[in-house]
Amino acid sequence: MHATASSPSRLTAEDELYWLALRLIPGLGTRRVAQLMDRFQSPQLLFRASVSELEGAGVPPGPARSVASGCTFDDAVEQQNKMRAKGAVLVTYHDPLYPDGLKEILDPPLTLFARGDLALLNHPAIAVVGTRKPTPYGMAVAEKLGGDLAAAGLCVISGMARGIDTAAHRAALAAGGKTAAVFGCGVDMIYPAENRRLHEEIATKGLAISEFPMGAPAYPQNFPIRNRIVSGMSCGVLVVEGAQYSGSAITARLAMDQGREVFAVPGNITSQASWGPNLLIRQGAKLVSTAQDIVNELTPEVRRRIQNGEGASKGNGSDPGPKQSTLPLGPNSVLGDLLLAKLTVDSPVHIDDLLGCLENYSSSEIVAVLFELELLGLVRQLPGKQFVKAW
Repeated sequence: MHATASSPSRLTAEDELYWLALRLIPGLGTRRVAQLMDRFQSPQLLFRASVSELEGAGVPPGPARSVASGCTFDDAVEQQNKMRAKGAVLVTYHDPLYPDGLKEILDPPLTLFARGDLALLNHPAIAVVGTRKPTPYGMAVAEKLGGDLAAAGLCVISGMARGIDTAAHRAALAAGGKTAAVFGCGVDMIYPAENRRLHEEIATKGLAISEFPMGAPAYPQNFPIRNRIVSGMSCGVLVVEGAQYSGSAITARLAMDQGREVFAVPGNITSQASWGPNLLIRQGAKLVSTAQDIVNELTPEVRRRIQNGEGASKGNGSDPGPKQSTLPLGPNSVLGDLLLAKLTVDSPVHIDDLLGCLENYSSSEIVAVLFELELLGLVRQLPGKQFVKAW
């Protein structure tokens, strides 16, 4: 049975309060706290120490006075109340459920605020990242690979930003697989606003985590900090689209520094959105065209862990082609086939162009069949009355 946010916490309410108070002390990093825990054994004993004892243990004067005064406990109580209201739990660096991968990085977070399936904290995962302004090709690739990776039994991790991140999360959920979102704000904050429904679906069916306290706004400087968790919790990072100097490029660089695999999807050399992944491939990232390309690069231990996963039987991610369908549209099947023949995955076609090349059909017939194809998941409508074929 998976551990979830509704399961009893490994911490007592008092333990949690002390860890929260410790987390809110400015100037205390994870490594320093780990050293302090070796000496004082618990946050409770740490807070009972005097300023001189703390300074003797290597704590700078400012943080030492903050710890000794207990000035963060009021804020800790407020955090605890917010966590209870949202069904969030605290996972500390010393918790057995703390991600093993994060313990390997240079600056792991002291605590994680989590909502959802805590078992995903240590589930084999691949990060899928990319631009907030993807091309239709990038969206199609993120949806295809995100769904296939989830179906192969991997957890798809991303940052729930609009664009590639959102596409990967949604595809993983649609495939019946697992996904985890690492927030650049509190796990109770909705960002971006249009992802409200996705946010709750991930908190219910997947995992939402953040190192930032409850209620923390989505400040721009939070996102590069957040990216080290995205890469640190993953076996590897897949970059779908992104500029040469972008958030996805930062995540890829962090992954290299952390000893993780870096994968990239090649793109059109004339598209600025492809400069990032194309450069990564030139620098040694592994080129990816199917999810199986990633699975093949996983260690034997990781492959063993996912091969018996529930999602592994849903597909192996080896089909690079677009969806095929018998089109259960009755008399409209012929028109449906014609429309699908006119559409491609990566090049949007305007409705006027479709009307112009199918003159034997009325505009109402074409619009109606396009709507039916959308419902079947075979066609996607883009802004400006443009259409692409779903992959």
